[in-house]
Amino acid sequence: MNLLAVFSHPDDECGCAATLAKHALRGDQVMIVWTTYGEMSSKFRGIPHAEVKATRERWGTDVAGMIGARHHFFDMGDTRMQGSREEALQLARLYAEFKPDAIITWDDKGGGTFTPHPDHRATVKIAYDALVLARLPKALMEGQEENGEPEPHRKTVNFYQYAQYGTPDPTLPIVHVDVTETIEVAGQVYGYYARHMHGQEGDFPMDRFKIGRAANAHHTGGQFTEKYTVKRMYHPVIPYLL
Repeated sequence: MNLLAVFSHPDDECGCAATLAKHALRGDQVMIVWTTYGEMSSKFRGIPHAEVKATRERWGTDVAGMIGARHHFFDMGDTRMQGSREEALQLARLYAEFKPDAIITWDDKGGGTFTPHPDHRATVKIAYDALVLARLPKALMEGQEENGEPEPHRKTVNFYQYAQYGTPDPTLPIVHVDVTETIEVAGQVYGYYARHMHGQEGDFPMDRFKIGRAANAHHTGGQFTEKYTVKRMYHPVIPYLL
């Protein structure tokens, strides 16, 4: 399968890094997409945008390498995203090329869960809107100079959203992924950002990271899990309940 993670800023993917690594380990094609370079971080105060981009590209390469994924940056502007059709079209063209079977992104509820960050809300909107635009060759061709009609992406895509923060959308089913096998990879990603963004890895202890992934063990039977809600128009028929 092809698994695509769509987030606003580098380190947003820490909540699904173990899931991504597990799929990569299985041999699936995995890609991480960031819609901005996260240039508004205090870490980059006074640093020219071109230098921020170069630094983030290097970090993105490192993190994707730990996970076993490809990666791609868009430059939609940290805190400047609008959730617009133009932004969604950028993603749609990537969907048409990568052809994801599943997408992981932020939740729809913004301040109802982990953070009210406007880029998070805009990113989940365009990630969902791009599913429709990726089906439409005429939309994909807008403003493009290539000859020939692009191949649309019309497969059913499972749309997974973070559910580990706050109260998940009660109208959507919840999925727990057992990530015991790759929890250490996710910990490496977490530690990498702690060192490079904050320079104080001791302020971000690995035990605290693992506690969140172990919180649902008594419900799921898995030692470490990552938790999502899932949207799809129709859920597949199953032969038995268990």
